Amino acid sequence: MTRPVLYLFGSAAPPVHEFPDVVRRANAEGYDVCVGLTPTAARWLSAEMPVLEKLTGRPVRSEYKLPGEPDVWPKADAILLAPATANTLNHWALGLTHHFVVGVVAEGIGKRIPIVAMPCVNSAYAQHPQLDLSVATLRAAGVNVLYGPGGFEPNQPGERRSEGYPWHLAFAAIEEIVRGQP
Repeated sequence: MTRPVLYLFGSAAPPVHEFPDVVRRANAEGYDVCVGLTPTAARWLSAEMPVLEKLTGRPVRSEYKLPGEPDVWPKADAILLAPATANTLNHWALGLTHHFVVGVVAEGIGKRIPIVAMPCVNSAYAQHPQLDLSVATLRAAGVNVLYGPGGFEPNQPGERRSEGYPWHLAFAAIEEIVRGQP
């Protein structure tokens, strides 16, 4: 039996630094993982790129391939975009696809690839009216956005929760999609 292919995408929020451990967890749970990062997240994780590529057996991508170049990743069975910043969510909901990660998830909606997104925004960003509009737009398009009660809840600017980023919620949502198990 082949392992389900999980595209693990992240934007530049503190939990992206946990990607090596998140990839290890996904591998242990039976996923074939491909890592994609926004340009800023790629810069943040530049020192971890060799580790991520060794763990996945594939290049980490943060840029579009050139026309005519072969795709180096298999097709996704599911996409997890976490952490997702307000910037990434707003670009995605508005269809502004100049970054690789946003382009793939935007196209993923049309291709009907199951997508889970879990924001990481502080309460100041959460007050901007576009964020709620973007979350509602993505949910209406069929994206499982784990935001609010039962998902990620904003913290105060500069604060981190002692319990950490709720990766367990993201993995449970992916498990339910891919394997039909909560």
